[in-house]
Amino acid sequence: MNKVNSNREGTHYLNPYLGGVLMGLLMIATVFISGRELGISGAVKDTVVEAAHVISPAAAKAHPYYGQYIKEGKSPMDTWLVFEVLGVFIGALLSGIIYKRVRKPFVEHGPSISSKKRLVVALIGGILWGFGTRLGRGCTSGAALSGSSTFSFGGVMVMLLIFASAYLFAWLFRKLWT
Repeated sequence: MNKVNSNREGTHYLNPYLGGVLMGLLMIATVFISGRELGISGAVKDTVVEAAHVISPAAAKAHPYYGQYIKEGKSPMDTWLVFEVLGVFIGALLSGIIYKRVRKPFVEHGPSISSKKRLVVALIGGILWGFGTRLGRGCTSGAALSGSSTFSFGGVMVMLLIFASAYLFAWLFRKLWT
């Protein structure tokens, strides 16, 4: 099995089968070491709570949602989830540098959509994703991958619904790309 795949442009990516095995091993190690599964939305929540606390400490402490995460003498940023996200970012950046994928920023878009419209659609999608992760009490990593890896019925159902939704929305919004 090749450890690295190449696409048409000569950039390199990890073999997806090897990546899946490594992800599974990482999830097992994470549960064993920390007692928690992987997830990213918690780090986003911690960052927002910390930002609200820095901007207006009294209002953040009094807020029914933010206040439950603010403890005296302890920052919401003092959690391993924040370091997980930083590690993912640094790892992706290093991979891009090593395989020469880091270049001048540009907006990828299909021939029938402008860069501006692509950015607006991506922003709306990101906002909806963020809202959905708070409603669903976690992101796809935590709910689907970690849930299904522990054979949780809810995790398996979330995984199936995520893929079904992705296929549906890809079909509905395909005109934005092609």
